[in-house]
Amino acid sequence: MTSHKSIGQVLGDWDPAKEGAELFRIVSDLYPICRRITGEGFRESLRYLGSYAPMSCEEVPTGTQVFDWTIPKEWNVRDAWIKDAKGKKVVDFHKCNLHVLNYSAPIHRKAGLQELKEHLHTIPNATDWIPYRTSYYKETWGFCISHRQLERLEDEEYEVCIDSTLGPGHLTYGELGLRGATEEEILISCHSCHPSLCNDNLSGMAVTAKLSKHLQQLGLRYSYRFVWIPGTIGAITWLAKNETMLPRIKHGLVVSCVGDTGAFTYKRSRRGNAEIDRAVEHCLRHSGRAYQITDFTPYGYDERQYGSPGINLPVGCFMRTPHGKYPQYHTSADDLTFVKPEALADSLFQLLSVIALLEQNERYLNLNLKCEPQLGRRGLYRQMGGTSSKQTEEAMLWTLNFSDGQHSLLDIAERSGIPFPALRSAADSLLTAELLRKI
Repeated sequence: MTSHKSIGQVLGDWDPAKEGAELFRIVSDLYPICRRITGEGFRESLRYLGSYAPMSCEEVPTGTQVFDWTIPKEWNVRDAWIKDAKGKKVVDFHKCNLHVLNYSAPIHRKAGLQELKEHLHTIPNATDWIPYRTSYYKETWGFCISHRQLERLEDEEYEVCIDSTLGPGHLTYGELGLRGATEEEILISCHSCHPSLCNDNLSGMAVTAKLSKHLQQLGLRYSYRFVWIPGTIGAITWLAKNETMLPRIKHGLVVSCVGDTGAFTYKRSRRGNAEIDRAVEHCLRHSGRAYQITDFTPYGYDERQYGSPGINLPVGCFMRTPHGKYPQYHTSADDLTFVKPEALADSLFQLLSVIALLEQNERYLNLNLKCEPQLGRRGLYRQMGGTSSKQTEEAMLWTLNFSDGQHSLLDIAERSGIPFPALRSAADSLLTAELLRKI
């Protein structure tokens, strides 16, 4: 049930400590679950997120054709281990779910050290970290261990067991629609298929779920569509099943890697100058935070699927430190010590700021087009007093001058250098004084 609370009130009442603690609790609760692109771990994670985002879970059968791809077999793993000649477990899936090569075929057999090494993955230059590796589309088996573990293995026979199933099933994704005043939609997409990795995966899942919870309480201009999907194949599947509604998507963001303390990074959509690109850049420029803007490349997260030439949706990617640019990426060191509550909360705040701009970015018509109206007799000139009056007056003058029906508030903000909220406040005052009309 929607309330009359505005997004401006949400930002004005922001409690970073409270928000950060809740976001970190979501990440902590999801951390032990072994997720993958299909299977029960993914479903369990979506069920948990459902308490924040009451989503529907869509099931797409194995073998379904989705554009040039086919839904793969479903993979589930119950247990996995390596035992030495004395029967002691030297590798144990239940101690770290990264230990199993994701999508390993079931196996239970004996193997000598040299043969075993062909199926072991390590990070030689980070001897205590366990890598995250997958083999989605090539059937094999393997283990991921620390390089220190590898160095300790004796030259003897080992018993190897991966108790997994790989067969017909379903690919699952979660979807939540929030209805606004218009059918035009903002898409928020998050890949949710990694096991115990906190920044790459869990931070995005937590922040997008909490973002949806905030928006559920508001009266909205746009409609919103949140999707929690397996990386690559999930976005391809969702797009293939929803082609007819894609023209309704006016803005979109892929959200990932938003829990570390690095500077914000925004990767532009394929279009490069879409309103979402300009909105994010404006918000970050005036945020007081360090940030960088990068151009679109057809490599990365699911923005490359949304930005494929036959789709070409205006979807950018919102991150802190980008994937592959921090040493802990896709390793066991991307754990609960790497993500920080304050970083999670700040990421959510910046996303809400972007949403607020998109929601409030209107076009107006100046009803007094010939020269400036007399603001003083309407109580608008120097009404604020103090040090803020100059920006307030400038915001009013810029808004009046460019409210010709052709320029949005974001256009005016970019040209004037004035923060969007100041222009929005000026527009509200001018509307009250009947000097503007909303287009």
